[in-house]
Amino acid sequence: MKAERTLCSACGFASEAGVRFCGGCARPLTRVEPGVRRPLPAAAALTPAHLAQRILASRGAIEGERKLVTVMFVDLLGSLELIAGRDPEQAQMLLDSLLTEIIGAVHRYEGTVNQVLGDGLMAIFGAPIAHEDHAVRAACAALAIQETVRAARDGAWRDVGVPAEVRIGLNSGLVVIKAIENDLSIDYRAVGATTHLASRMEQIALPGTTRLTRETLRLAEGLIDAEPLGRIAVKGIAAPVDVYELKRMKPGGTRFRARVARGLTRLYGRAEELQLLLEALGEAAAGHGRAMALYGEPGVGKSRLCYEVTRAEEARGFRVLEVPAVSYGRGTPYSAIATLLRHYFGITETQSTAELLRRLQLGLEPFAPSQAEYLAILQGLLDVPGDNSLWQGLDPGQRKQRVFEAVRAIIRELCEKQPLMLICEDLHWFDSESLEFVAGLVREPPNAALFWCLPRATSCRR
Repeated sequence: MKAERTLCSACGFASEAGVRFCGGCARPLTRVEPGVRRPLPAAAALTPAHLAQRILASRGAIEGERKLVTVMFVDLLGSLELIAGRDPEQAQMLLDSLLTEIIGAVHRYEGTVNQVLGDGLMAIFGAPIAHEDHAVRAACAALAIQETVRAARDGAWRDVGVPAEVRIGLNSGLVVIKAIENDLSIDYRAVGATTHLASRMEQIALPGTTRLTRETLRLAEGLIDAEPLGRIAVKGIAAPVDVYELKRMKPGGTRFRARVARGLTRLYGRAEELQLLLEALGEAAAGHGRAMALYGEPGVGKSRLCYEVTRAEEARGFRVLEVPAVSYGRGTPYSAIATLLRHYFGITETQSTAELLRRLQLGLEPFAPSQAEYLAILQGLLDVPGDNSLWQGLDPGQRKQRVFEAVRAIIRELCEKQPLMLICEDLHWFDSESLEFVAGLVREPPNAALFWCLPRATSCRR
């Protein structure tokens, strides 16, 4: 008979029964009764090193501060069915593997996993690592988690006959960060029931859905699609709460576009800058490629100037392609180039594989005899299902060369059909590969009707 042991919730080390401190990490032990599911390691063991360093480095500055954050609660359904009647270690391994992938999705958007709650978790976006777009990051993480669980349901969990489902709740509001421990757990005090309401959103969500409050929707306005579900009575909250169901990220959505939809005030004091842009636009219309960089602090009106150029009389006849960048896209190679290509081909996430291939083939018809090669390159770059053996067989340098060649060819072809205006929003958030492509095109612009507008915030480092 095996001797009873106590598993450490921080590192997973199995210590002898009766000891008070872990033999692996020396932390105080909490006794785990037989039959109780082993918890995953603490946040410190699951957090990537670069994020852990940033969290610990910031704790002295934010402890005791009021922070506007987005709180996420995740509940994985089906864990009891998975464990029941199966080998405990095998079931536990399968469950922990999926939870680790879910936690990885949170870290991908620089959220902090505060608690792992059995078969769920609580995460915070916007603290300790501060992000202005914390609500958008939380929404992206929620969609990534839903996709991860769907993949598990169609893969490893299908093999054991258990349907994996997840429900997620999001809410934004104020919290006070009281302390950040060395294991990255956060001692906080909620203000205005921020965390309570996020938990309630998770509890009322249907399996496979994400529910969010008006506060989160307002902070992510213009960037997400959410279906209103009406005002719902929530336990512990006096008045009914406006509840929404997260559907998808809005294709090409930007905060500025949301402001345009609400209506803009009259533009004042930018006549000189606007005139310079329009003069360059006229030169581009005559067949002399021009690139204009706009530098300034966030909020000074760079996007507004680009918008006014698109509406000017001189812009008539131009095809406009906008390439908005996001702060969490800098770690994804070619993310800005992929956005440009999706806009050009009219690709959306809801289209079938057959429709995606049809659009790519149709858009690449003018590029014979290179059509087949470009199609294979773009299939790999845009993650379109199919034969991606050519893309997989290229080393990073070869991929970069082929992608740059294909995109330059597409831009030249577009300019021959009609003058083209490219607006690269938030250039400071471009990934390094896309930024290198832009720099190369600016150094050697095609002798074509191309106008390239490049707004960049001066306070953001690259």
